Amino acid sequence: MTEATTLDAPAESFARWSEPLTLTIQRLLPGPIERCWAYLTDGDLRRQWLAAGDMPAQTGVPFELVWRNDELTNPPGQRPDGFAAEHRMESRVLELDPPHRLVIAWGTASEVDFTLESKGDRVLLTLVHRRAPDSAMLLKVSAGWHIHLDLLADRLAGTASLPFWDRWADLNAAYQTRRAAD
Repeated sequence: MTEATTLDAPAESFARWSEPLTLTIQRLLPGPIERCWAYLTDGDLRRQWLAAGDMPAQTGVPFELVWRNDELTNPPGQRPDGFAAEHRMESRVLELDPPHRLVIAWGTASEVDFTLESKGDRVLLTLVHRRAPDSAMLLKVSAGWHIHLDLLADRLAGTASLPFWDRWADLNAAYQTRRAAD
């Protein structure tokens, strides 16, 4: 997943499982890096592609992420059974190096590491989600991060997005197939 041609085609840019219960995914995004950073850290911008919530600009302070995936695309698509209209999770900033690196706690056991690197007028985002609770959750977060990063790329590029839930269902099935083949 290091070639720009792969990274420029989000639908083809599958995450890879880099170690047990860890996923790594990359995207080459429209820059500049400060704008990408804002979409990671500003709650109003982040809610457009992932989850709302005011994030403190210091480490160790708790904050809440609030997902309303039905609001991310119009139409939202068909929400799968078992998914609520809203999901909340407490988090905290573990590391902060603006505008290059952000590491946050993901619930009580996992963490997510966002690294941004300028590549000309583009920005390479590398996301590493460590310590998923189990393989089933790893598959869900793989499809979730994939679609959420597709949305981030769409927001930064000013392009329309496919219906969230329909795309998530397709990606979830694709990740399950890939995992079964591993």
